[in-house]
Amino acid sequence: MTAHLYPGVDPAVLDVDVRPDVEALYGDGITARKGAFSVAWADRLREDVDAAFEEARSRPGGAVGRGPHRYYVEVHPEQIRGFVELVDHPWVRSVCAAVLGPDYRIVELGFDVPLEGAVNQPWHRDFPMPEETRRERRLTSLAFNVTTVDTAEDMGPFEIAPGTQWDDSPEFGHGMFPPRSHYPRYTERAVRKYPQRGDISARSALTIHRGTANQSSKSRPVLVLGVDGPEASNGERHDAAVTRGYWEALPERVRRHLDVAVVDELTPVTQKHTIEGLVMGDA
Repeated sequence: MTAHLYPGVDPAVLDVDVRPDVEALYGDGITARKGAFSVAWADRLREDVDAAFEEARSRPGGAVGRGPHRYYVEVHPEQIRGFVELVDHPWVRSVCAAVLGPDYRIVELGFDVPLEGAVNQPWHRDFPMPEETRRERRLTSLAFNVTTVDTAEDMGPFEIAPGTQWDDSPEFGHGMFPPRSHYPRYTERAVRKYPQRGDISARSALTIHRGTANQSSKSRPVLVLGVDGPEASNGERHDAAVTRGYWEALPERVRRHLDVAVVDELTPVTQKHTIEGLVMGDA
């Protein structure tokens, strides 16, 4: 049995053998499934993301800056037609259960959009290291990323420094931003990712990463699915909701893991998950 599997999880009960993915998450801090979805599914996702982005930018608090010409928007599951196919995908379910346990909770659905002119972000992680990770070297949350475009070199690809999810230093600003004196370590390790439509990745958001400069005329929207284990509290920063009719129509095994409010009527999300250190880019 893989040592990093969540305690008590039997690999035989998982829909997919994800033991190599668990090892990669504990080793590199990232793993991926090529061609998990069809290109047509990814193109529908792009349509939904574009519509949500246009709506979010039309109102105060709808989109939050993650650097010059770079935005983050949280959405409700009903805004994404492929939401159930995403969270109910056998690989997604299996990775979540293997790393976070059978009681994992889906707490975030949003997307990042680097537009033309987006600059290099500073190296960062998305939140401070939890005590469970520091004490036990155990991951308590995951971030899944789904590209809506075929990523090319000039589109500002995502860059990650493998193995840095365990980096811990009192020098980190707000527990998230390593000082510039640490940058050579990340630059030396840096790997750029070029996902294509239909691909999905899973990573620890603690692994040091950054978005790079978008030198093309195209945007590069990426869907983000945030999942917590029992101990994590990332859900406190998010406000996703579903209507009662949508909730009742969901498969029971999706409802079991969906940590959202059930409401009579949806109201647009006002973004709460700001990361102040990203606003200026790598100034």
